[in-house]
Amino acid sequence: MLYLRLLKESLFFALNALKNNKLRTLLSLLGVTVGIFSIIAVLAAVDSMDKGIRKELDGMDNNMLFVAQFSFGPSEVPRWKIEQFPALKYDEYDFLKRNVAGIDKISFNYFVGSTNIKSESSTANGINITPCSYDYSFIDNVKIDKGRFFNESEDASGAAVIVIGYEVAQTLFPNTDPVGKNVRLYGKRFTVVGVIQKQGASTFGQSKDVVAFIPSNFIRQLYGDNSSGITPAIVIRPLKGFDQNEFKDNVTQKLRAYRGLKPSDIDNFFLNEFAGMTGFIDQIIGSLNIVGWIISAFSLLVGGFGIANIMFVSVKERTNIIGIQKSLGAKNHFILFQFLFEAIILSVIGGLVGLLLVWLIAVVVSQFVSFEFVLSFGNIVIGLILAAIIGLISGILPAISASKLDPVEAIRTGM
Repeated sequence: MLYLRLLKESLFFALNALKNNKLRTLLSLLGVTVGIFSIIAVLAAVDSMDKGIRKELDGMDNNMLFVAQFSFGPSEVPRWKIEQFPALKYDEYDFLKRNVAGIDKISFNYFVGSTNIKSESSTANGINITPCSYDYSFIDNVKIDKGRFFNESEDASGAAVIVIGYEVAQTLFPNTDPVGKNVRLYGKRFTVVGVIQKQGASTFGQSKDVVAFIPSNFIRQLYGDNSSGITPAIVIRPLKGFDQNEFKDNVTQKLRAYRGLKPSDIDNFFLNEFAGMTGFIDQIIGSLNIVGWIISAFSLLVGGFGIANIMFVSVKERTNIIGIQKSLGAKNHFILFQFLFEAIILSVIGGLVGLLLVWLIAVVVSQFVSFEFVLSFGNIVIGLILAAIIGLISGILPAISASKLDPVEAIRTGM
């Protein structure tokens, strides 16, 4: 009970000192407020971006393989040699589909440039077209709002059917159900069979709101298998629980055998793992967090120095009071806690103001931008703990110097 009374009285003295020096308190708050605001804003932005990416990749298997002529990342194979690799063929897709064990879903895709889609009254410009097989809707977790995705029969025949994103549908057919309507693409008439659910802004890649899916066999019929303007790829999702290394080895062996490669020949294709892509994303997120901490540390350092400076001034101004308190029996730890509480309270208030500013920005950004800016409970706790630590570190030296003052000398100096 004695120690609780001691802490209570120390806290009362600290709050009274802050109240009596409003301008000094306000100036001291600014440094900590800026520091906490900087670091929590960066952490919240990175967390929000990470959450958005994870949400977009939800449903996609980390074990997915992208078999392609080019590598999605750095490669030891010289670029001039990669450019000599043959492009993937539809027959190779069909061969792998029939001969590789452990395949759950497989799709033959093309990477093509963006183009315009026209309806009778409107034009959607710069739409990213994704020619693919019917299984790709399961691989890419395409969620349909109206209609359906094209089926196996339409895919095999290369039918002129199209599945469009939400914004594409709104542009071409405002206030009208697009399913069953016709659009023009590549100079041909397509029938809209489905509309994708609204996704919103994308933090990773392009939003599905501004894409369109068509059967890859339509592109094959239009351009043939040897067009230089399009890049084919085979996307494979293995069965759940299937050994990934065994699966990769099986795909590699089958494709090497189909292409007639000798044991001494290098692979003239790449197996790009989706897990490598998510690992790359994790590295980027980690690097952004580190950079944010480093930048914000300077702001916190400035704020800490500001509090320490104010506390030394406060000790100097209250030397006479400290002497009187000690002459009346106040112990050293009472004086120590008094100034420590003052520094910590000052810093925590600054931290709360910084967190409030981040929260206000999060609310405003979420209202006016489709990007969801989230201030998590974890980041709030981090901000408050950091503020308390900065106050403790900044106030420890002034508090110790105040607690060690000789009462007689302190009263004489104050007078």
